[in-house]
Amino acid sequence: MDRRGRLAKLLILQRKVKELHEARRASYLKEAAAAEAEANALMERLEASDSLADLFPGLYEERIRRAFDRRDGNLATAAREAKEIATANARANVVERIHREIERRHERSAEEKAILELIEQKLKPG
Repeated sequence: MDRRGRLAKLLILQRKVKELHEARRASYLKEAAAAEAEANALMERLEASDSLADLFPGLYEERIRRAFDRRDGNLATAAREAKEIATANARANVVERIHREIERRHERSAEEKAILELIEQKLKPG
């Protein structure tokens, strides 16, 4: 396999890595939103007059704290994934730029070869 083929495969791989990080980030953001919704629902139940929270206020407060901790952890992980997305995107851009340059060189070489063959045919006696 020549360099063009290896670069093309590397470019595909870099794009897949970027997509993976994008999917992971979306998943973490979804989990963070779910944890926040859970915490908000627990706070509403804690404040409701007909709730069991009066019997177990510490339990509700602990669950609320854990839900907010999960939210914060997922948001932090999503932020790290955003950095990974930027890194993967930069790598893909570099590989793509190199791949385009190699393609241009290959096309130029093929054109020059065709021109030389044409000149050789015209210079041949006969």
